[in-house]
Amino acid sequence: MPWSCDRTLEVVFWGAVSALLAGLLHALGLLSCWVAFPPAWALSAGAAIALSNITVSPSGKAVVVTGCDSGFGHSFALILDKLGFRVFAGCLQADGEGAEHLRQEGSSRLHVLQMDVTSQDQLDKAAQEVRRLLPHGEVLWGLVNNAGVSAFGEVEWVPITVYKRTAEVNVFGLIAVTKTFLPFIRRAKGRLVVMSSVGGIMGRERLSPYNLTKFAIEGFSDSLRQEMKAWGVTVSLVEPANFTAATNIATEEHVEAQMKKMWAAMDEDVQTDYGKDYFDSVIKGFKANSKSGHDDMTPVLQAMTEALMQRFPRARYRVLDTYYFFKLIAAVHFPEWLFDLLYVTTPRKLKENDNTHRKRD
Repeated sequence: MPWSCDRTLEVVFWGAVSALLAGLLHALGLLSCWVAFPPAWALSAGAAIALSNITVSPSGKAVVVTGCDSGFGHSFALILDKLGFRVFAGCLQADGEGAEHLRQEGSSRLHVLQMDVTSQDQLDKAAQEVRRLLPHGEVLWGLVNNAGVSAFGEVEWVPITVYKRTAEVNVFGLIAVTKTFLPFIRRAKGRLVVMSSVGGIMGRERLSPYNLTKFAIEGFSDSLRQEMKAWGVTVSLVEPANFTAATNIATEEHVEAQMKKMWAAMDEDVQTDYGKDYFDSVIKGFKANSKSGHDDMTPVLQAMTEALMQRFPRARYRVLDTYYFFKLIAAVHFPEWLFDLLYVTTPRKLKENDNTHRKRD
């Protein structure tokens, strides 16, 4: 397996444990700290790395992947097919371009299924197809919950219908898929992989519709992981940073269309208080962000592969660059006022608008 941020943190962790052990031995007068520490760290870190390189065989195993029309799900379905898994690729549009590409590029082991995660009827039919297509002697061993949508905007701007729709797909759709296929996975003592985000660990301004769904996914997956231990089923979260450019989850056209609808649905008082200039500046920022982040999905796909194939998988796979690594540390471990000072800025124009309205009132 390739090197990753998770492995670096694991090596650092065992270094800290080895240092404590060496310090204890030194305090007891049994062994010098400098004699005990290097071999302890080398052995513990080496064992951890060796264990992470042990993988399971794909032979006789099938995997359901949701959200395969494009992005991570599309690419991951093809990767699993090449690795030797039988793949059931759930697509929102089974007759769409993405689904047709899967049929052309995949082997006979790759099956495209019509799967709107918000439709229990489609999920039930997909489960029936899995039963029908699964050969004797094979088991449905893996479920990759990847399907999701993005939504954005400041809280006062976003209609409640957008919050509900985002949660319907990202949260309740994920739960519905899990409940539909979990009996298969549980009997096979298999794997569940859940696509989350760093947005499920720390919030970000103007992304509350998306953030709240990822926080919910984190809590749901933690509970499920604990429940499934008794059945020998593992549950892993994959938490990427910013890969917007790689997935095209929010194109400029998508941003423009959503923001126009948002402004039209906004109360007049809210429009007046924020101002069209400030609103337009936010649109400009989101358009710029639509091309931001990493344009290569490889690190996320590697993390998804490890979560599914490692003999001893982690509960979380964080795919972070240096910026998000330190930002996440600040969000989780620093006081909120310090995080806000470092990472949150109030636009000058909004401050001026606020002062103007106060004088007017």
